[in-house]
Amino acid sequence: MVRVEAWDGLGWLRHGFSTRGGGVSPVYGGKTLNLGWTKEDEAASVVKNRVRFVRCVDGDLWNKRGSLLVGLRQVHSDVVRIVREGDGALEGKLQTAEGRAVLEGDGLITNVPGVLVGVGTADCVPVLVVDREKRAVGAFHAGWRGTVARIVERGVAMMTAEYGSRVEDLEAAVGPSIGACCYSVGGEVHREFGERFAYGEELFRVSGAELYLDLWEANRRQLVEAGVGEERITVVGECTACSVDAAGELKYFSHRGEKGVAGRMLSVVGVAG
Repeated sequence: MVRVEAWDGLGWLRHGFSTRGGGVSPVYGGKTLNLGWTKEDEAASVVKNRVRFVRCVDGDLWNKRGSLLVGLRQVHSDVVRIVREGDGALEGKLQTAEGRAVLEGDGLITNVPGVLVGVGTADCVPVLVVDREKRAVGAFHAGWRGTVARIVERGVAMMTAEYGSRVEDLEAAVGPSIGACCYSVGGEVHREFGERFAYGEELFRVSGAELYLDLWEANRRQLVEAGVGEERITVVGECTACSVDAAGELKYFSHRGEKGVAGRMLSVVGVAG
């Protein structure tokens, strides 16, 4: 699991970006920590992996409260959902008994103790946002479409409206995702960014006949545009398509790198119960 060192001193905060290893799923090579409901994997293995991951993020809370994880049926949108006290996260309103998401969207915010909100990725950018003062958190799924739709900016605005968050109290982390080293894109993507962002052209580099997009920088810039101080933004900076662990094995799942047959990571954040 990858954590943000700057947040380790926040006793009330729980967070983590999952990696590939340490699970029970055999379908992606070895025993992997697939946390997504993929067609290749058995649901029972995914449930076991999710239990392992949540216990790793917060074992004490798991033992007290049971299943904590709330996710989304992700659709590459700018839709951000709010988890409020009494929403019944454990009674089927936000997830099934098995743990599958019910709500559709690509962002979650909450200040409810004992709930981890999370987004699934296998190349797209996970962005976590934390309000130190109000003890509110957000998790956002930003592929290129969600980034163009400004989901991170929308999420910050919703935290401000819902919790009274001040942007000067917010901190953010741009998690592991496909890097500009590996993310070649076509003309459509180039046009979309150029039309919607004054700095759009700065997000691309050309190598031969290929265009490469830097989604880390795109989402970092969105956070800055939303008012989050640059010194309070952590970019993990690890590419899901090519980063390896200490043993030289692939560290993450990559939809592109594995030609569409890949598990999923989860990036979660929450307020301790």
